[in-house]
Amino acid sequence: MSVFIQVVLPVLLIFGAGYLIQKMARLDIKSVSTIALYIMLPCLVFKTFYNAELNSEYLMMLVFSILLLAAILLINKVAAKIKGYDTSMESGLILSTAFMNSGNYGAPIILFAFGDEGFVYSVSFLVLQAIIMNFFGVYYAAKGTSGLKMAVISVLKMPPTYAVLIALVMNLGSITMPENLMSSVNLLADATIPMVMVVLGMQLAGISVKSMEWTKVSYASIVRLVASPIIAFALTLVLPMSDLMASVLIVSAAMPSAATTTIYAVQFNAKPELVSSITLMTTLFSVVTIPILLTIFI
Repeated sequence: MSVFIQVVLPVLLIFGAGYLIQKMARLDIKSVSTIALYIMLPCLVFKTFYNAELNSEYLMMLVFSILLLAAILLINKVAAKIKGYDTSMESGLILSTAFMNSGNYGAPIILFAFGDEGFVYSVSFLVLQAIIMNFFGVYYAAKGTSGLKMAVISVLKMPPTYAVLIALVMNLGSITMPENLMSSVNLLADATIPMVMVVLGMQLAGISVKSMEWTKVSYASIVRLVASPIIAFALTLVLPMSDLMASVLIVSAAMPSAATTTIYAVQFNAKPELVSSITLMTTLFSVVTIPILLTIFI
């Protein structure tokens, strides 16, 4: 119950704020998501990588992240082939299952469960997930409606892509950002996660529970909340890492769908209603699955 009150409830309240404002004001969701994607998210990405302490453990986490992503992509492609889903539907399911909410949801849970030492691993994993999501998330969101060539072009047009590159160059080159400019970046970065959650709540305002595609939502929820931590557990058995690091990665892999993918889905029209539905349901279901997982690995 304490996990729910301290972590999950605040997230749901932000969803609720977006839901209520959309019900009352009927705002243009795509305009709001564009502001978050093109202005606020690049600042968060830059801040994350500019301040990151890049060390040898990043290599092991990178291998883990790539293998986990590859496994989930394979599951979705096999499922799409069996079910006969088109590219847009496949992309929507990939957005919903391949990218987890390891930031505003996962990081606080890791801190609560494993303390400061585990939180360090969580932040490192969050940085790597940000790289993966900013590239592959945009790629699959655009691919669903625009094709392969336009998907690659869309990735290259995304400000977060260049924010990553610039931040890494400055980090590795020990280039100091002017304090006044960094203050502006920090202001926008700190507001990004709440804005993303509000956009998700706005999107949910247009969804009826009766209209949810329950078969697809159930499938995606199982992949995100059950299959993903099982795959993560298998990977920690074959990859050399400490027990604490392994536990943090397994729990992080079990987080609900990332809210940022809703922005990508809205921006590129990659089944936004389905992606939002899955994000909502995995967040709700995680209230049950996360505590169970924590009792096993703490």
